[in-house]
Amino acid sequence: MGMQYQSRVSYVIGPDGSPLTIADLPPPETKRWVIRRKAEVVAAVRGGLLSLEEACQRYTLTVEEFLSWQRSIERHGLPGLRATRVQQYREH
Repeated sequence: MGMQYQSRVSYVIGPDGSPLTIADLPPPETKRWVIRRKAEVVAAVRGGLLSLEEACQRYTLTVEEFLSWQRSIERHGLPGLRATRVQQYREH
């Protein structure tokens, strides 16, 4: 009853269609967030490899920042994660 860890999947399918494990995720000290890295973290949370809380702690993200990545993927696919195109994809 006192288990604080839920059962985890060992891998999820990453944004490129290949298996993605915890070891494949960007390192916790990542500072440069390219499209692929953002998409991998979103896929890990969606697939149950990491919880939202774990992802935010591991990468020093706010929940809002993570959710914005997720929304961008849902609305615009991977190109929506491109930082230089944010204005183009934002809804007014």
